[in-house]
Amino acid sequence: MSEDVSFRRMTAADLDNVLKIEYAAFSHPWTRGTYTDALSAYECWVMFEGEQQVGHGVINVIIDEAHLLNITVKPQSQGRGLGLRLLEHLMARAYERGGRECFLEVRASNGSAYRLYERYGFNEIGRRRDYYPAADGREDALVMACTLLDESDS
Repeated sequence: MSEDVSFRRMTAADLDNVLKIEYAAFSHPWTRGTYTDALSAYECWVMFEGEQQVGHGVINVIIDEAHLLNITVKPQSQGRGLGLRLLEHLMARAYERGGRECFLEVRASNGSAYRLYERYGFNEIGRRRDYYPAADGREDALVMACTLLDESDS
């Protein structure tokens, strides 16, 4: 994995590239409207490897509770640890904003994302039936949670 990874806040000017990655990565991607709304309501980040945009993520923190809303790595860049780097960045930002616990939903069929979250320290705490749209109807979401730690303490 490249050590030349950087992050910056997402802007409206990033949306064309964000949507290219989003549509390549997911069968039911977020829309431009969803991202436009997210830019004004949540903390949105883009990840670069060198000069190339390779991922993005969205978090929300309310008081001491964070929610990971989206994390996406360009399909051609997956499998090299970039998802973990992005997740670590987002969780550090959530902690800096006061988040002490984080929640997320993941498609029941998305084993690679589930393993990434487990590797970070998330545990499955529930299931939301028929949460996600799917090609053949609806798909369950697994609800996961973890305690956020100050990375400078580890």
